[in-house]
Amino acid sequence: MIRQGERSWSFPQPPVIIGTGTVVGPDEGEGPLAGDFDLVHPDLEIGQPSWEKSERVLLEQAADIAMQHANTAKEEIHFFIGGDLMNQIISNTFAARKLGVPYLGVFGACSTSMESLALAALLVASGAADRVLAGTCSHNCTAEKQFRYPTEYGSQKPPTAQYTVTGAGAAVLSREGDGPFVTGATVGKIVDLGIKDPFNMGAAMAPAAVDTIQAHLQDMERSPGYYDLIVTGDLAGVGHPIASELLRRNGVPMEETRFLDCGLMIYDTAKQNVQAGGSGCACSAAVTYGHLLKRMARGDLKRILVVATGALLSPLSYQQGESIPCIAHAVSIEAQAPGAGQGGTNA
Repeated sequence: MIRQGERSWSFPQPPVIIGTGTVVGPDEGEGPLAGDFDLVHPDLEIGQPSWEKSERVLLEQAADIAMQHANTAKEEIHFFIGGDLMNQIISNTFAARKLGVPYLGVFGACSTSMESLALAALLVASGAADRVLAGTCSHNCTAEKQFRYPTEYGSQKPPTAQYTVTGAGAAVLSREGDGPFVTGATVGKIVDLGIKDPFNMGAAMAPAAVDTIQAHLQDMERSPGYYDLIVTGDLAGVGHPIASELLRRNGVPMEETRFLDCGLMIYDTAKQNVQAGGSGCACSAAVTYGHLLKRMARGDLKRILVVATGALLSPLSYQQGESIPCIAHAVSIEAQAPGAGQGGTNA
């Protein structure tokens, strides 16, 4: 049985991540994780006439790299699941047009990385597909133009603001392989505490991350110590301390070295002008599929829980004075399938 508890899935035959691809822009290439990404572009344009087209290329490249690493042709991909921040998720739609495989578009804002991975794992674990590609992307200039102010406007941002990651991440999941394994997932609920400030996303999203983490641990009957690392998506410098404090108050204290945030990992916030830290769909995707899975391959990590967070606002809802509904989706990734010996396969 796949369903576990109220909101989670546990996969008896866990799908395998057989290939990943990560592509980032110049700011991410100057950050501390630069060596863990497959491709770093030196500029934001990537040879394209618009930032939106540049964002699409980021995803196309990440998908191609993931399939190459998985030794999988696009004809072997049964479904592609993905989404992004643009209106009508156009970056993924047009990338899917080029890919030419059955496509499921999803929107979870910055939580899309784990939403797509969770759904891809469900398709594989249920037998609905043998190989599924999950991917997402974002671009600093497209997000700023759509949700806040174009970069040419030169507006000052408060210290609570976050810096949208330019990049993309993709993963190929299969029924067979040597790992790492997607062993479970927890689907988030909408949490809205009434925050309306689009320059304070971390505070808005933190309660959703806490809600999903607690639900995951309860559904799976686990303590935080089960994981070597629990990583939130992009709460950054404002939201991550709030999440830590809320978890402590709720009786789920986290060890500081085992509770991190992708938005604080991808940049050097002391040296780079990124305000509170990173955000965007590519934030958790690039850090997970690049840095974290490389650490897992080296044996540094055996079990991780990635909790990608998303602020589900739009320019329209903001202009109408709506608050910001938030969500978080969690995926557990393990170096070995539960109960498997060293070097075992998921045959």
